[in-house]
Amino acid sequence: MPYITGKTIRELREKNGLTQKQLADQLCVSDKTVSKWETERGLPDLSIVTDLASALNVSVVELLTGEYINNQNRAGNMNKISFFVCPICGNVIQAVGKGAFSCCGVLLPALETEDDDQSHMIQVQSIDGEYYVYIDHDMTKKHSISFVAYVTSNHVEMIKLYPEQNAEVRFTKRGRGTIYAYCNKHGLYRVRV
Repeated sequence: MPYITGKTIRELREKNGLTQKQLADQLCVSDKTVSKWETERGLPDLSIVTDLASALNVSVVELLTGEYINNQNRAGNMNKISFFVCPICGNVIQAVGKGAFSCCGVLLPALETEDDDQSHMIQVQSIDGEYYVYIDHDMTKKHSISFVAYVTSNHVEMIKLYPEQNAEVRFTKRGRGTIYAYCNKHGLYRVRV
């Protein structure tokens, strides 16, 4: 299977309202070259993939996979937040809409959220206008809670935790919302407050 399909190039070119000649001019190649790509009698050189993706208004990842993100969420409801964690460096990305996020050369899937369970029980106490959040969990270098986040309809607050410290944080109350906790071995858990 080719690394970029002709069907993908053609669909994206037409979606952007470009002729083969117009796309070719942007890439400094001939329109016959674009035609060969689309009929799969030739493939774009690796050195031109970034420019091709840019001309077609997609990311390189979307061009290579043939799956493009069409984000319909223009309002940005914070309650629909997604978290992404890099399995290599631990970088955390939060997004309110769909997207294609990558880190360390890896395309990151959105974390699937589960309700808290016995081994990841998120305990929340209301104290002096704050939520005191405590999780009775290992905090070793190999197994720990990486972050805790408090999400309301218009606000996100995230606190990064590190091994050897206690898995406890405080958030200023901002109304109803959800507390998320990410375990670096078992995933993302939540409890509504």
